[in-house]
Amino acid sequence: MTGVFPPLGSSLNKLRSYWLVLAIGVCSTLNSSLVLAHPHGWIDLSVRVITNDEGIATGLHQTWRMDPFYSLVVFEELQQVQGSNLQEGLDQLGSDIRDNLSQQHYFTEVRVNGEPQVLGEVSEYTALERDGRLTFMFILPLATPQPLAGRMLEYQVFDPTYYIEVVHEEKDGAPSEQALILNGEPDCRLSVLPADPDPELVMQAALLDVDETGESGLGRHFAETGRIECD
Repeated sequence: MTGVFPPLGSSLNKLRSYWLVLAIGVCSTLNSSLVLAHPHGWIDLSVRVITNDEGIATGLHQTWRMDPFYSLVVFEELQQVQGSNLQEGLDQLGSDIRDNLSQQHYFTEVRVNGEPQVLGEVSEYTALERDGRLTFMFILPLATPQPLAGRMLEYQVFDPTYYIEVVHEEKDGAPSEQALILNGEPDCRLSVLPADPDPELVMQAALLDVDETGESGLGRHFAETGRIECD
C-alpha cells in the first residue's frame, strides 16, 4: 500500500498523505494519547440515488463531510502553502482522494435484489469548504444501470479496516430526511438501517491502538445500510 502515497517534502504533500492514510485505514500521524481505539475519525454521509426518466438507477451521488478536527488540519495546512489559495489546494486534494479511493472501490458496495453490482469510475467530483467542514462530493456510477421498479437496491459505505467511521447525516438522533434521497420514478420506500455488530467485534475494534490496522472487512460490520424498496 505504500506505493499509493505521493512523495513527502512539503506541507501540502504531508496533508495529502494524512488523508490518504485515513482513507485506506492504516496508521496516522495522530498522537496515540489523543486517540486510543477505532474508529479514529468519522465522515457524515448523504446519498442521492440518481435515476433517469425511465426510473433506472445510474449511480450514487455521495456527499462526505469530514469530521471537524480533520477539517481544521486540512484548512490550516492548505493556507500555509505559499502560492496556493485554499480552493486550489482543495482541488488537488480532491483529485488525490478520488485517485486513492478508486483503489478501495470508493468505500462503497451496492446490491440490487441481493446481487453485488460492479461500480464504474468516478469522473465528477469536488472538494470544498462548507460550514467549516471539508466536504468531498462525487458521483459514483453503476457499471450497468439498474431498473428499480419491483426491486430493492441496498448500499453500504465503509472503511474496510474501520479506521474511520461512516454514518449517515443525523437530525435529533436519527438519519435526516436528506441522508438518503431518490428523485423521480418509481414509487419507493427509503430507509437507513443501523449497524448491529457482534459485541466481540465491538471489543476487537476498541482494543486496536492507533498504530494498528483492523482486518480488512471489519468495517462492514459497523456499516449502516441504505435501502430503497420500489413497487
